[in-house]
Amino acid sequence: MSRFLFRCPLRWSDMDAYGHVNNVVYLRYLEEARVAMFFEGARTAGVSTFEGELVVVRHEIDYRRPLVFGPEPIVVETWVTDIRNSSCSLRYEVRNYDLVYAEARSVLAAYDAKAGHARRLNDPERAWLEKFRDDAAPTG
Repeated sequence: MSRFLFRCPLRWSDMDAYGHVNNVVYLRYLEEARVAMFFEGARTAGVSTFEGELVVVRHEIDYRRPLVFGPEPIVVETWVTDIRNSSCSLRYEVRNYDLVYAEARSVLAAYDAKAGHARRLNDPERAWLEKFRDDAAPTG
C-alpha cells in the first residue's frame, strides 16, 4: 500500500507570537492534505463521490516539536488505517525531511448532504481507500 504525500507551503502568517506555527494552523494543513487526497486525487482516479460528501467527526493532534518558518514546504503524509461501513480513519505526519513536527488522526464519515445523514461508503470509494491503507505506526 502507499501513502498520500502533500507538499504544503509555510506561510509567514502561520506563525504566532512565539515564533512558530500556531497549533490551530496544523488543522488547516491537515485539511489541505485531505482535500488534495479525497477530492483531487480520488477524482483523478475516477472516484468523484467524495466531493462534498465527507465530514470530519474527530481530530487528534500530537505536537512533537515546534515548526518555524522556512522556504521549503512541509510534507503532510496521509494514510488510511481503518475502513468501516460509513467511515474511515486517517493518520498523518506533518514533517520535512526526517523531522516529524506533528502526528494526527482523523475520522471521516461519508455523508449524504441532501438527506442530512451519514451514508455507506460505496464499492469504488472503498477500493480507492484500500490503496492507501497502512496499519503500520507512524514512521517518526
